[in-house]
Amino acid sequence: MSERTSSGAGGRRRVVIVGGGFAGLFAARAFRRRPVQVTVVDRAAHHLFQPLLYQCATGVLSEGEIAMPLRAILRRYSNVECVLAEATGFDVEARIVHALRPTGGEIEFPYDDLILAAGVRQSYFGHDEFAAFAPGMKTLADALLIRRRIFGAFEMAQSATDPEERRRWLSFALVGAGPTGVELAGQIRELATSTLSKQFHHIDPTEAKVMLFDGGDAPLAPFGPKLSAKAAAALTKLGVELHLGSIVTDVSARGLVVRGPDGASTPYAVGTVLWAAGVAAPPVADMLAKAAGAEQDRAGRLKVQPDLTLPGHPEISVVGDVMSLDDLPGVGEVAMQTGYYAAKRIRNEVDGHTDPPKPFKYRDLGSAAYIARGQAVVSVSRVHLSGRIGWLAWLGIHLAFLTGFRNRFGAVLSWAIAFSRETRRERAFTMQQVAPGGVDLYRNRTGDDSS
Repeated sequence: MSERTSSGAGGRRRVVIVGGGFAGLFAARAFRRRPVQVTVVDRAAHHLFQPLLYQCATGVLSEGEIAMPLRAILRRYSNVECVLAEATGFDVEARIVHALRPTGGEIEFPYDDLILAAGVRQSYFGHDEFAAFAPGMKTLADALLIRRRIFGAFEMAQSATDPEERRRWLSFALVGAGPTGVELAGQIRELATSTLSKQFHHIDPTEAKVMLFDGGDAPLAPFGPKLSAKAAAALTKLGVELHLGSIVTDVSARGLVVRGPDGASTPYAVGTVLWAAGVAAPPVADMLAKAAGAEQDRAGRLKVQPDLTLPGHPEISVVGDVMSLDDLPGVGEVAMQTGYYAAKRIRNEVDGHTDPPKPFKYRDLGSAAYIARGQAVVSVSRVHLSGRIGWLAWLGIHLAFLTGFRNRFGAVLSWAIAFSRETRRERAFTMQQVAPGGVDLYRNRTGDDSS
């Protein structure tokens, strides 16, 4: 059955925003008190602070501290409506977005202006079969799955009677030495050497082996050689094994196979493989490209003009990670700035401004990566910080960008406990998909683990 939304009340301009991440949220907020009817369409009902997903996965923060309901954030925006649905197609001639409700049933959203802010998904470089054994980390569900894999691995090692099986469960492999891979590797190692070090009787968590694989020659390469070297030194001191110049060629329930710098392939028996290498545009980008005749880059992102619109379609803006323009990085600051710019351009038209918009200009606010307690690297223009100073700067930056007072207060409280007492409160997990390959342990029982 198909439903169709009504026209904007009072003939107001209708803006449909696909995606409720940083780009979509900043776009929606920019229309406050304007004669515009805004509809935010998203597959999730919450806005997610993706840069802290790894802290949810490793027990530092709860999901409620990094995710906030879109309706709660936009509750004072009377002209903004949030709809839980997945965009499935576009009719650019009729200016309609087709979407599907979670339980079935199609919805149509007519628009005068469309802003695509759908983000990106994990890329396995043509090997999507790896996903079952090596989850990525782009969504809240991904973070909770990784939490089950990490904490479940220590529990499985504790009950293992075979030394080889125990060693395998205590071996972790991270694929990709960008911020996500580096942050996860550091957190798993810190978890093993501090939080869990004295909580098991039959295993020594400090023996956990954490390996970081990357095809490049340095971790955090975009941060520059100086900070990259400091990050490598901090990881090595923490006990993370760096395997650079290495390409993963296979992943299975037993571990992974890696082709090293010498061209030789080496198998690694690993209980937990986590994927943090590469991104690709979601299917919705392909749909819009086909409908609008737009070009895409190698990752499937949509190429836009300097005003962030698609060529030949001034009514369609593409923002955030799904946008391709001037090799801009896929970071939160780009998403926020492009989302606001696209909305401001439309807002100016609504306000009667006839001057052509100035091209989008990105203001680089820097990059930051957390390694371990007291260790982080921060790059802001010519300012490069590392060690404890970098860590304090990292704390300030992330507090500033967290959405809502409650989330900021909760994060401060959780950080204070985790950093001062070497403990992590958010360690609850079920046994669903603890084992690689998506197998649910205890799947024949009733109760919490059978859902």
